[in-house]
Amino acid sequence: MAQQMARVPRRQFLKTAVQAGSLLAAPHLIPGAALGKDGSAAASERIVLGGIGIGSRGMYDLGCFLPQPDVQFVAVCDIKAARRAAVKNRVDQKYGNQDCATYRDFRELLERDDIDAVLIATGPNWHATASIYAAKAGKDIYCEKPCTKNIAQSLALADSMRRCGRVFQAGTQRRNLPHFAFACELAWSGRLGKLKAVHAHPAGLATASSGWAPAEPEPPKEEIDWDLYLGPAAWRPFNKKLLDGFNFEKGGGLVGGGVLEWGSHCVDLCQWAASADHTAPIEYNPPKDGRVIARYASGVELVIRNDGWLPLGSCPVRFEGETGWVEAGDSGKLVLSSPELIAGREVAEIGGYPATFHVRDFLDCVKTRSQPLANAEAACYSHIACHAANIAIFLDRQVRYDPAKHAFIGDEQANRLRSEAMREPWSV
Repeated sequence: MAQQMARVPRRQFLKTAVQAGSLLAAPHLIPGAALGKDGSAAASERIVLGGIGIGSRGMYDLGCFLPQPDVQFVAVCDIKAARRAAVKNRVDQKYGNQDCATYRDFRELLERDDIDAVLIATGPNWHATASIYAAKAGKDIYCEKPCTKNIAQSLALADSMRRCGRVFQAGTQRRNLPHFAFACELAWSGRLGKLKAVHAHPAGLATASSGWAPAEPEPPKEEIDWDLYLGPAAWRPFNKKLLDGFNFEKGGGLVGGGVLEWGSHCVDLCQWAASADHTAPIEYNPPKDGRVIARYASGVELVIRNDGWLPLGSCPVRFEGETGWVEAGDSGKLVLSSPELIAGREVAEIGGYPATFHVRDFLDCVKTRSQPLANAEAACYSHIACHAANIAIFLDRQVRYDPAKHAFIGDEQANRLRSEAMREPWSV
């Protein structure tokens, strides 16, 4: 209650107090909806949510948030007018009103005192910067992946969430799917014996630059705000092919880095399985025979490979110990070295990769102020592992990383790739 009162601006509080004085003598009728009698949560229990950058993936996420009885979605921000209109239409239809506000600049949305949390589903170029701005504005954050563009941003993201006391959930939703969680539990609990290797599918082992596409006529700012779309990235002329965030910068000015794109899921699960949510591998080797092999200080290998997987669907992972192994994928199925590994346990088989459970984990943590499974610290180090692997691929040689000093050992060239300049006025 104290937190809710603190969010009320002084002018609004004084106005409300004056109005309240004239109402004390009159009968006070409270709508049933405010008390949760329509099936929704009571107003005091609702999480007021805004959305930043709601395209195709964001629309999917929105579809996971809107049915939650304790969520009230009130505002959307996007640099594209068509997307703002589409989200407003969907939200207003859901609530049967015209109340969903629209913004072109996300900073205006963050200024609203009534918003508790934000869904950030922009292109990866904006994820970390928008998340840090949101944390400083006192909002909790559900952010799509990949969450950062480089190692420096990964550290800044985790640091900002700690200093601001915010709840952060990376959109690596497989942490909240039962068969993936059970596979990770087998690894870190020791039921596979001493862990030897964790395997991640990257969906590619190449790096490339987003480059400088030919200039095309720039649309009006209200239709598409190109300058705001570029944000912290280096300026370049408008080109509609770059308007899809996944054709634009993902990390270090690079695109096509599958280790980061899928790795923000698969490497993340490997980090969890290896009990490495607070560290990262210390050695990364360039691709050889279609594999990037990294090593943790514990001696466990992180094997990033495209091929050789069992037919278990997309985003497969495999964990190998001295006495057993397990492999899982988006089919919802598990393959184990021995049926004894699952004896006495019932693991729900959920195909695909729904985010509903992940969204629920986030919302519950917003209320309890606890850490969700894909919290900022876990996201920081899983992304560092992906960025470091991409640097080894880009440089085509081994690099060694110190997770305590957050620097590559004796490697000036690799260290320069830990961060990148941000275009003014943006900073983290």
